[in-house]
Amino acid sequence: MPPPPPAETAKTRTPHGFLRSRGDDSWIGEVARRQHGVVGRGQLLEAGWSEEEIDWRLGMGRLYRVHGGVYAPGHSVLSRPGRWMAAVLASGPDAVLSHWSAAALWMIRSNSRSIVDVTTPHKSRTWDGIRRHHKALPADEVTVEEGIPVTGPCRTAFDLAAAEPLDVIENLIREMEFLQLADRLSLPDLIDRYPGRRGVRKIRLALGRLEEDPAGRKRSPLEERFSPFLRRHNLPLPRYNDWIILPNGKRYQVDCHWPHLRQIVELDGWQAHKGRVAFREDKARDRRLAAAGYTVTHITWNQLDDEPTALAADLRALLTQPAPASLPA
Repeated sequence: MPPPPPAETAKTRTPHGFLRSRGDDSWIGEVARRQHGVVGRGQLLEAGWSEEEIDWRLGMGRLYRVHGGVYAPGHSVLSRPGRWMAAVLASGPDAVLSHWSAAALWMIRSNSRSIVDVTTPHKSRTWDGIRRHHKALPADEVTVEEGIPVTGPCRTAFDLAAAEPLDVIENLIREMEFLQLADRLSLPDLIDRYPGRRGVRKIRLALGRLEEDPAGRKRSPLEERFSPFLRRHNLPLPRYNDWIILPNGKRYQVDCHWPHLRQIVELDGWQAHKGRVAFREDKARDRRLAAAGYTVTHITWNQLDDEPTALAADLRALLTQPAPASLPA
């Protein structure tokens, strides 16, 4: 059985100098609100709560265990940022969110995995849904975003470059540029700091690609697959997610655009054309683009997998013909 409750009328003077009732949870709730619904045992002890008071709250259901030494007051359901914050608190001093979890926080890459990535200077095993990476990070490579200690955007991309394909890293960097994420250290700064680190070559290649092809961001897995397909077949790269303004003022965003050829490719992934209304709107858009002198070609995931040679030949024919002479290129 849990110990009896602390006397509600007894007053305790905390290390911070204020008085509180021993059964008063308002401070815990305030800290948890600032930390996405979680609080650490160390924080409670530092603020003057005793081990007895914490254990009593756990026994009475006032605190729910999330990880060892991390609790949610009054509830057991956490938001995604709450799970991130809990993993950081559970990983000890100077721990920060990192890798795929940091990429999701910065919104440069979606991540549906339940595992939370954390980097900590202290050696610790991966357990309880937390993947821990051991590395002491300099202060200028970490920051706080939405109240969560996290690796900066550039350090996040740098970490992922050690294991992820080049095209993924290129897309991360494009998304960072699109979102105009500020960082104290740039990717070239990190390359200078860690010249022999695994993944540096990918970062260099990705930055080189962006200089050669500032073609915009890719928003879907199929768009990410399309770029390496074009490179393998020595086909010119398009502008991704480009806006086209027609003479009548209509604006359309297209997946892939070769402006000098007036060629458009739409990449139809698994979620394309949901419902009849969307299907009709897509057909009407294709018709209006064709009337304005554009050629619109639709490519599916299956075509990329099942007939890559024939698809490359067809695209080569489209992308090597001159732009219509009667229309401005």
